[in-house]
Parts: sequence; structure tokens; C-alpha cells
Amino acid sequence: MLNFFRWSSTSTTLLVLGMAAATIAPLTVATIASAQTTEPSTTPTEPSTTPTTEPSTTPTTEPSTTPSTTSTSNFTDVSSDYWALPFIQALAQRGVITGFPDGTFKPDQSVTRAEFAALIQKAFNQNPVRQLSSSGFRDVPANYWAASAIKQAYETGFLTGYPGDLFQPNQQIPKVQALVALTSGLGLSSNDNASTINSTYYTDASAIPNYAVNNVAAATQARIVVNYPNVNQLNPQVSLTRAEAAAILYQALVKQGQLQALGSNVPAATYIAGGNTGGNQTSSDIVSLASSSNSFSTLTSLLETAGLTDVLKQPGPYTVFAPTNEAFAALPAATLQQLQQPENRETLIKILRYHVVPAELTASQLSTGEVKTAEDASVNIKVDSATNQVSVNNAQVLQPGVQASNGVIYPINAVLIPPNLNVSQQPQPGTGNEVTPGRATRGGSSYIGVAGNIGLSGGDTALGDTNFSVISKIGLTRSISARPSAVFGDGTVVLVPLTFDFNPRSVNPTGNRTFPISPYLGAGVAIKTDDGADVGFLATGGIDIPLGSRFTATGAVNAAFLDDTDIGLQLGVGFNF
Repeated sequence: MLNFFRWSSTSTTLLVLGMAAATIAPLTVATIASAQTTEPSTTPTEPSTTPTTEPSTTPTTEPSTTPSTTSTSNFTDVSSDYWALPFIQALAQRGVITGFPDGTFKPDQSVTRAEFAALIQKAFNQNPVRQLSSSGFRDVPANYWAASAIKQAYETGFLTGYPGDLFQPNQQIPKVQALVALTSGLGLSSNDNASTINSTYYTDASAIPNYAVNNVAAATQARIVVNYPNVNQLNPQVSLTRAEAAAILYQALVKQGQLQALGSNVPAATYIAGGNTGGNQTSSDIVSLASSSNSFSTLTSLLETAGLTDVLKQPGPYTVFAPTNEAFAALPAATLQQLQQPENRETLIKILRYHVVPAELTASQLSTGEVKTAEDASVNIKVDSATNQVSVNNAQVLQPGVQASNGVIYPINAVLIPPNLNVSQQPQPGTGNEVTPGRATRGGSSYIGVAGNIGLSGGDTALGDTNFSVISKIGLTRSISARPSAVFGDGTVVLVPLTFDFNPRSVNPTGNRTFPISPYLGAGVAIKTDDGADVGFLATGGIDIPLGSRFTATGAVNAAFLDDTDIGLQLGVGFNF
């Protein structure tokens, strides 16, 4: 058999430890590279009081690529059907943005930090909240073309500096940094669960840097965020373009009451993220909006199983109290699996209909009392005006309503069970620690399947060569599984590990689609079955990836410590049972 690699025992042991650690460590996904290499401080950096020599590479006059002072709303490169036309025209008429000497606007050109400071200076008239020291920023000399704009943007709280008394004026500003600047300067904040808000609206919420999570949520709730061409794709680390700058500045001025909100019939309004304020609705129905959010993947899967997706795509209107993925995960381990079985479809429909009110209840319309649901049973709503908290039965509403084109969604932290379910219909309680062979664990269903084995080291058994294997997962408790498998070849070996199954987590390796993975880590015995039969210690670690309700993809690294140390990588697919 072919050996791909042969390493020392020390190297192979390190490999196993490294691969095992990778199964439980959060997956780090490379985000789109931005021009900024240093994260801006969330606390304003006061420049040094000791001035330094200005580098000769810093321009002191306005660059030729900076727009001229001639303002016009008719730019030769902004067509009548250009997506950002309403934003650009309105700001050009106010003198906030200008064109270039050749009559163009260059909407796709990136904006630098100095240029964004100049836009802020023209757009807003905020009072100073701090003072720039007399030495200023080391890389912004007094005769720099945007020096006064940078000073004003700093003193009014919009922009901050970098460590070392730097401003980096020529650095392209990422979109997320521009949103942080606007929410900081306008004093906007979010009192709700910022991570939930972001994951509700953006498929790439995981790419938002930690320092900006609350700011992005605040900007979303204020309807400042504009995403083209996909309203659910934030692209936080991509450099801000001139068209995008016009769009978010326009929305910020709408928030201040300085400009009129776009009407719902204006195509550009469909790219504004956030809830419905000022009479504008998003273009997504309830199902589409929930499907685009990482927080409701379990709910949307159950809606499909129950055959309710077409119903909730109808004009309605509806109010949906939507349990998050975490709410469903809190149910007893086997409950979700049971609800998806064909014989339990009616029970599933009853539960889901109990979360739907056949009317639109805006935040101002929610009041303490009972409201009848589509299941013809009432939920008990409690509104605490002192704490601004809303509960539905035993569930807490996590954030203000998410507006859809046919109603509103309120994320909740628990699954609602209708009172008209009889005892035989209700999901059975349990601690999840009972030993039930073949059950689902928190990492997913039990399965049996086939895999290819790629030998990474050794060769004393079939595990160290490229071979065929049979794999399985047999759930025992909510978090423990047995995963017996056999690798066939010269020196067939049987692997019998027990694994600890971790909670599923979402990853977004491409930046376009998020999917769940379920890591596991364990140990057991490896049994060599040829003439020189032997039993040794086995270490294993890997991930399961659900492929719908019937199949699971799996990948694992196994290390068998027999006469030699054999290491193999198994990649396969299992049929769920």
C-alpha cells in the first residue's frame, strides 16, 4: 500500500494534538483583506504633546484624486438607474459631496480616512466633545488639505486616532469603521443583544470585528446601513466606496431629521438594512428574512418540514415569535429529531402555528394581555414598561421587531408549547443524560456509512495507508457517542473510541454561506486483526457536518499507538438513523 508520509513518533503525536485541538477551537475564517492593518482604538487616542517631524511622504496639498469644489447632481458616470442615485443627488444638492473636474463622480472609488473626515465636516454640525492637543496628529501637518476636517471629526467624536499619535489620513476606510464613526459621533447605541441583531440581518455577521459589534447593531437599528447589491451582506472589512459613503451619510441625516426618508417605491430603499421606521418596509417576507439569518436556521428547517413556508410567504400580515437556534438547542436532545419524523408532523405544525399571530403587532401595539395565535390558542404577553422588557408565556423577547414585507418577527429565547397539546403529543421531558444507544447527541444524529482513509504516518496497519473504511456513530447520551469503525487493507484495524460531542457552531469559510459543524474529541482502543494481533491506545478528533436530515459528512484524524504509531485521516458520509 502507498504511504503518503512517514514521520517520527514525536511528530505524529504533535499532529494528533494539533488536529484534536482544532476540532474544539473556534474556526477562524479569514475575512476580506482591508486597507487597515491596525484596529482603531475604541477609545480616542490623545495625540502626544511633543510634536515630531512630519514624514515627507505625507501630502500637504489636496490630492488630485480629491473631488473639485464644483457641486452638481448630474454626474456623467452616475446613470439614471444607478443604485445609489437618490443618495448622491441629495447630498450633491446640499453640497456635502462634490464631483471631479471632468464631470464624473467616480462612485466606485474608495474613500480615505481624510476624505471621510471632510464629508463628516460638511454633513454634520455637532458640538465638540473633546479637544485635540496643540501638537495634533504626527502625520497631519498644519498645512495638510484636510487638517481642519480631521480636527473637527476628532473633536466632535466621529473619528479617533491610532496609537503613536497617528491618524493615517491616506488609509482607505473600511465600511465598518465608517459605521463606527457615524454611530459614535451621533451618540447612537443599542440596548438590545447586538450579536443577535447583527446575525439576524447579515449573513457575514461573524466578520464584524469585536470592537464594532455594538456600533453596527446601533447603525442597523437606526437604518443607517446600506448594502448593495445584497442587503444581507455587510462586507464590513471592505473599503468604503464613494457611493456607499453617500448612502450611509444620507441615512444618518435622515436619522437626524435633516433629510426625508426614501419612499418604499424607490429601488434604493431595498438596500437599506434594519427594521421598519418611517413607513419603509424591507423587500423580504418572513420566511426569506428568517432564512437569511444565522439565528433562525433551526426554525426555517422545521417550517420546511411542516410545510408552512408557503403559508408564511403569503401577504398576511403575520407576527411570528421566533425561537432562536439556542432556544431549540435547550430542548431535550431527542425532541427535535422526534418532531421531524413523519408521524409527528401534526404535532410540529401545532407547535409552529402557536408561534404565529395572524395579524401584525408592531412594538407600539404590544401590550399586556392574551393574544390568539394561528393555532386557536392564546399566548400571554407581558410588557414591563419600567424595564422595557417583553415576554411571551415563559419566553423573553430578545430585540425589537424585525420588519418583513408581510409582518414582523420577534426573536425569543424559548420554544412555546401550546396548551391544547395532549400528553401523548407533547415532547417528552428528560435530562439528556440517560444512556440510549442510537439516539441523537447535541452534535447530531447517529449514523452508519463509508469513508476513505488517507494514511498520514506509520504503515504497520491499514490505518497508516490509503484504504477503505466503514464508519459509524452511535449516540449514547446527549454528549457522549461511541464511534466504532474498521479500516480494511493490509493489517485491517478496528477502532473503538468514545467521544465527547461538542455543541454545534456556525462557520463561514467563503464569506457567502454559513453552515453548522459539530466537533468531537475522544479516545479508545485500536485492535490490529492480522497474524500479529495487537491492542493499543487510540486518540481521535473530528467534525460532523449535517447534510440535510438524512446524511452527515464527517472528517476525523485517528492515531493508533500499536507497535508503531499509525495516523490516518478519514473522510466519509453517513446515513442517519
